Amino acid sequence: MKYQAVIFDFDYTLGDSTEGIVTSVTYGLQKLGHNFVSREAICKTIGFSLKEIYCSLTGKESEEETEKFEKYFREKADQVMVANTNLFSDTIHVLHKLKAQKVKIGIVTTKYHYRMDAILEKCQATSYIDNIIGVEDVKVPKPNPEGVLKLLASWNLHQNQVLYVGDSIVDAKTAEAAGVDFAGVTTGTTSREELEGYPHIGVYQNLDALQKNLEEAGKL
Repeated sequence: MKYQAVIFDFDYTLGDSTEGIVTSVTYGLQKLGHNFVSREAICKTIGFSLKEIYCSLTGKESEEETEKFEKYFREKADQVMVANTNLFSDTIHVLHKLKAQKVKIGIVTTKYHYRMDAILEKCQATSYIDNIIGVEDVKVPKPNPEGVLKLLASWNLHQNQVLYVGDSIVDAKTAEAAGVDFAGVTTGTTSREELEGYPHIGVYQNLDALQKNLEEAGKL
């Protein structure tokens, strides 16, 4: 069966927000007295919810501190995130190919919806995306499947008609929980071997390789 829709993660899947995220996380941590968190450690949390980022980097689970961290992160991110986010070089080409084949395109991300809108507008990619589910659009963030299932319901599609594409274990778990096929890309910080530890139709070096494979397999 051909896929009727493809749902993408954003960070390290469609684009790179590393500089904006590192700057915003560092700012939030420093405001709370955490001054020695490495760039590498922060990069490994990209794609997590802000609560998970704070807990992972500090080992603390204080609701009060987490809320303050989220506030400080947003404060800095509103200044730097959009300007410091770019799509990968093959993203527009792949989105264009999917759109030409009348495939629905969605994004489920731990980014805020309003910020995702601004990034897509800046990158001239708004017209390619049918639906976005941001972190404020769900009660529970990924790997909970709520966002993916919302898109399926809005499109009136069954799980076997949809492919989820992401770069992380969080994405692999999200697809598995939603009951949809998963394709991994190694454009993030997660290795091929780690992604292959979860149900998948394939793990690819980038979006272009994924799109070509799907076409050759008659899945698009």
